[in-house]
Amino acid sequence: MSDSGDLQDRMLACLEKVIDPELRCDIVNLGLVYGLNFENGIVTVTMTLTTMGCPIMEVLEQMVQKSLRELPEVKDVKVELVWEPAWTIDRMSRYAKMALGIH
Repeated sequence: MSDSGDLQDRMLACLEKVIDPELRCDIVNLGLVYGLNFENGIVTVTMTLTTMGCPIMEVLEQMVQKSLRELPEVKDVKVELVWEPAWTIDRMSRYAKMALGIH
């Protein structure tokens, strides 16, 4: 049985494969993932988007669900979109800033 830290790392690794189609960077390094909760086989992903009217909201949600369902422990995935705290470029990792040419 894997411990929760290992599962958390594997969930984040799955989410690093979810690429924002507009920014061409993964949602973890963009700082869009605010939290992950795993309980009884259900992962709840608390995340935001770069803008409220983001046209790719449903696409990203489907990509998140598909990515996490690859893990054998995961039976279902729920995505909770939040707008507070608001996303800013300060949430981006150094890698994402370099990839997007932001200094």
